Amino acid sequence: MSLSDPIGDMLTRIRNGQRAMKSSVSSPSSKLRLNVLEALKREGFIRGYEVSEPEKGKPEVSIELKYYQGKGVIEHVSRVSKPGRRVYKGVKDLPTIRNGLGVAILSTPNGVLSDNEAREAHVGGEVLCKLY
Repeated sequence: MSLSDPIGDMLTRIRNGQRAMKSSVSSPSSKLRLNVLEALKREGFIRGYEVSEPEKGKPEVSIELKYYQGKGVIEHVSRVSKPGRRVYKGVKDLPTIRNGLGVAILSTPNGVLSDNEAREAHVGGEVLCKLY
């Protein structure tokens, strides 16, 4: 099955898994998806992830979701830059989500970073998604 927006698909799986109170969800694996998951893990939105290969040539990632007091840590997930409309921001124009309580994930020349990490590294890039 060919997906036109693999990051959007992964974020939707995470959103649906949190609403259904699942402990983990699975998604096809790719380098970009793993980099986004690593940024989410650094920011504390997921517990972790693990890559496996149930079928030869089709790696899958299992994402462990995080809860606090019976509610999902991720309240809202939205895709900003889509395949039909890419959104790029310079370091001075990076969005602040919920006065710093949320995070925007960016694809930069230094790799996939959160908005805070991108400000520290003084780089801009493509805004992939925002969470709070």
